[in-house]
Amino acid sequence: MTDPEVRWTAEQVLALAPDDASRKAGGKLGLAGPWSETGAGAAGAVWGLCKGSGGKPYRTVVDTAGPAYRCSCPSRKFPCKHALGLLLLWASGEASVAAGGEPPGWAGEWLTARGKRAAREKPAEAGAEGAGGTAAGSAKAADPEAARHRAERRAGRISAGVGELEQRLADLLRGGTAGAEQQGYGLWEETAARMVDAQAPGLAARARELGAIPGSGPGWPGRLLEEAALLHLLSRAWLGVEALPEALATTVRTRVGLPSAPAGEQIRDAWSVLAQYDTSDGKLTTRRIWLHGRGTGRFALLLAFGAAGRAPELALPLGLAVDARIAPHAGAAQLRASWVEQFGAPEPMGAPPPGASVASAVEAYGAALRDDPWLDAWPAVLSGVIPVPGSEGAGWRLVDASEGAALPLTDGSVERPGLWKLVALAGGRPVTVFGECGHRGFEPLAAWSPEAAAMVALV
Repeated sequence: MTDPEVRWTAEQVLALAPDDASRKAGGKLGLAGPWSETGAGAAGAVWGLCKGSGGKPYRTVVDTAGPAYRCSCPSRKFPCKHALGLLLLWASGEASVAAGGEPPGWAGEWLTARGKRAAREKPAEAGAEGAGGTAAGSAKAADPEAARHRAERRAGRISAGVGELEQRLADLLRGGTAGAEQQGYGLWEETAARMVDAQAPGLAARARELGAIPGSGPGWPGRLLEEAALLHLLSRAWLGVEALPEALATTVRTRVGLPSAPAGEQIRDAWSVLAQYDTSDGKLTTRRIWLHGRGTGRFALLLAFGAAGRAPELALPLGLAVDARIAPHAGAAQLRASWVEQFGAPEPMGAPPPGASVASAVEAYGAALRDDPWLDAWPAVLSGVIPVPGSEGAGWRLVDASEGAALPLTDGSVERPGLWKLVALAGGRPVTVFGECGHRGFEPLAAWSPEAAAMVALV
């Protein structure tokens, strides 16, 4: 990590910020003024002292191979503004943070302790896997009968909740879409609360989405019927889940809200970090991280969660490649995976993943829908596309420069600043774009121009 070419960009650093306030505060500390005794080690460590409001400066150290952070400030955010500021200063070049030095004692102690802890955890994890999983998993495995009874009780509660949900959907069709607009959001929020009581959070989330559709703009009755049909399909699939093929049955259980678990062999590859973004429902923050394996050519989706107001702990540097092992989860698509182990520091990802045409991306999404009818979107890299505004305010599209086919952009992406970054990057010329291709359109998440190898994050 001492080579200046391997230093992160400011965008990659700011993508690690837990919230907008930390991003702004960290940006103000990304200058040399408040820093002293900075340095960067060969193993990916960066350290420095930051002047604060008190008499003693804050001791800040970052292990970029994790990444992991340690700061003497009282902030509970990870990374804190001082860690972000230090990384921004380091990203600006060797003139700001010199490379090749030895960390001071306070930084070296933390780095050494972190290395020892990682060394202890590896054999412990290996032993846990050989015994059937984590310590918690082993404890449950020790009493399989009790675990079976718990699963049966939860399944019974979910089935009872599904019965109520089916009745609510029948009432919706009986009353018509006009009645749905008059009833308002409260009825579906009540239904969602009942699904939470039934331990079916996936059904609860879809019920809330239904309640937000009436009166949401032109064409809302059609969207309401589409989502109601998908919810009905999921309910019926749950009631007959035991008769489904195993992969589809696992998908149904996951969509209903049962926890997903890794299954099959773990995969080691150089994983390019293509996108990372957070969403929140007011109670839980969900972080989605998209990876692409250089050797395997497969996509993987990491999910991390944090309580309301707190960012999830897992964060990876955008636009870099990480030598790591992941564990795919069971299910029809097997997109979701768990982060298992990282080997060494991140490296430049180089060229973007191989791209496809607009038609191929739509075809791939259609094929994925056969295995998972509730799939909102599928990852895709489009090559040779140009962002073009629609006629008469019809939104934006990505037009295939060679075939002429076009994909509309989602409404959400049109409202974000990332669209204008994409337009500026393209300048009317074909570019490569990574994003999520779904029934609502294409959500651009990253882009590359033919003139520059560096990835541009769009979220």
